[in-house]
Amino acid sequence: MITYKQIVVLALALIFILSECAFVASDKYVVLPSGKKIAVEIADTNAKRARGLMFRKSLDYNRGMLFIFEEEDFHTFWMKNCFIALDLIWIGESRKIVYFEENAVPCKAEPCAHYLPMQKAKYVLEVNSGFAKKENLKLGDQLSFDP
Repeated sequence: MITYKQIVVLALALIFILSECAFVASDKYVVLPSGKKIAVEIADTNAKRARGLMFRKSLDYNRGMLFIFEEEDFHTFWMKNCFIALDLIWIGESRKIVYFEENAVPCKAEPCAHYLPMQKAKYVLEVNSGFAKKENLKLGDQLSFDP
C-alpha cells in the first residue's frame, strides 16, 4: 500500500523531472554568425537567473542558458554550486558580443571568483567551456535570437 508520504515524494520527483525535461524540449535558439543554432533555456526572472545552471552535472554541446536582464548593465556572474566549467558570453542590447569569460571553472570553496564584463550587456549566454573558441566567436559578432 502506498502511503501519503510516498505519493508526495513521487509527485515532487515528477515535478523535478518535468522541469528538467522542459530544457530539453526548448524551442528557443541563439543563432551564431556561422548559422549554427544553440538551443537555450531562458533565465528571465530573478529566481531563474539566481539558479542558472547550478547543480547541473552536464550540458550538451549545442545547448546553453540565455540570461535576459531588464536593462543593460555590468551583470556579474559566479560559479557557486556549479559542476561544469562554462564560457560566459555577454551580449549587448544590439545582440553583439561585448565580452567573454572563457573557462569559468566551478567554485570549490568561498570566496568564489566573480566574473564582470568590461562593457554593459543586456544578455549573457552560458555554454560549455571551450565553446567560444571552437565556434570562433569574437567581440562584435552579431548573434540573433528572439527572447
